[in-house]
Amino acid sequence: MAEEAEGGVPEEILSLWEREQAQLKARVVDRDTEEWQREPAFSGLRRVGGVDLSFVKGDCARACASLVVLSYPELEVLFVDGNGVLHPRGFGVACHLGILTDLPCIGVAKKLLQMQLLHAGGDSFPLMGESRTVLGMALRSHDRSTNPLYVSVGHKVSLQTAVRLTHSCCRFRIPEPVRQADIRSREHIRRTLGLPAAPEPAPKRSQKVHPKGNLEETLD
Repeated sequence: MAEEAEGGVPEEILSLWEREQAQLKARVVDRDTEEWQREPAFSGLRRVGGVDLSFVKGDCARACASLVVLSYPELEVLFVDGNGVLHPRGFGVACHLGILTDLPCIGVAKKLLQMQLLHAGGDSFPLMGESRTVLGMALRSHDRSTNPLYVSVGHKVSLQTAVRLTHSCCRFRIPEPVRQADIRSREHIRRTLGLPAAPEPAPKRSQKVHPKGNLEETLD
């Protein structure tokens, strides 16, 4: 019987994943590559997507991945619920998706052991590795949220741009594309497992990122 690592994953599978991470890590681009990234108010950015993975409680074999694009016909940048280069092996899920899709990707994690006081929405501080390289930023995403987000480069975006865009897309603590992806993945799990459905949602809203970097929404 194959040995199992933490989380019930066989050691041979875990080793395969780690080798793939090491190979793909060399392809990560940690600088701005798109014209809209160089604009102070992100002029030209029209489509924002969010990726979330929801797991079935007590079930390590099933999960639901969700991609949400807010009111736009095609994709230009992905927010990922997880880390980019802010990762033990320097290659988190945001990097992996960025390499596979060749899209700018931003890792937005909700948990980290390191904490520091952030006073207002938009405040941030750097997170450094042992080499003193800045791997990510802790960001207070909203004035009404006291828990920071941990933003890192996934692919084809600079850390400074990733932090600014994350803040501009937060109506609440979590960037709206990721928040919507999380809602939908959890609802899919409830439906497919035959569990009681979530409360009826409010009227659908159409959402987009304004040229000035603010989220705009209207009732459908």
